Amino acid sequence: MKIVIINYGAGNIQSIKFAIKRLGYDAVLSSDVSEIRNADKVIFPGVGEASSAMKKLRGCSLDEIIPTLKQPVLGICLGMQLMCNSSEEGHTIGLGIFDVDVVKFDSSEKVPQIGWNQINNLKSDLFEGVTENEHIYLVHSFYAPLCAETLAECSYGVDYSAALRKDNFYGTQFHPEKSSDVGEKILENFLNM
Repeated sequence: MKIVIINYGAGNIQSIKFAIKRLGYDAVLSSDVSEIRNADKVIFPGVGEASSAMKKLRGCSLDEIIPTLKQPVLGICLGMQLMCNSSEEGHTIGLGIFDVDVVKFDSSEKVPQIGWNQINNLKSDLFEGVTENEHIYLVHSFYAPLCAETLAECSYGVDYSAALRKDNFYGTQFHPEKSSDVGEKILENFLNM
């Protein structure tokens, strides 16, 4: 199986690569369009600020390629947010894969949300073998509200989408690569699709 982690300078890619290695697979880091198109699975990571990350994607034409992919694609954290219609962070236009707009947490909560939280209302084979209210690891100031494409929820002053899905595209707001055994199981489920 060929697994490609999109390398566009805005991701926590080494920890994802190590997590995949622990599952017994190798992953390639690449921004090469042909290599991404020919992968069996694509992981779209992201750590940082939305508008600068989108500029990096545009700089290597990945903003045009990612929405056309046909294989399973997993966006992680900022990667998931960039797959949405837009983000309040930097007034960023996203890839428009998920039909939801990313917004900032209300200032009454400590922002960013850093640390462990529970996921619930789990749907889809992405969460096969994962029980309700398991703990996952998050670091974020912006979130995707609940919508028709929500696969799992978290609560942090407001209920929000912890995971999204549309067709072959999946997204997790949390970091499965940092979410211990639960995150490893979710990554394994994705790789087994």
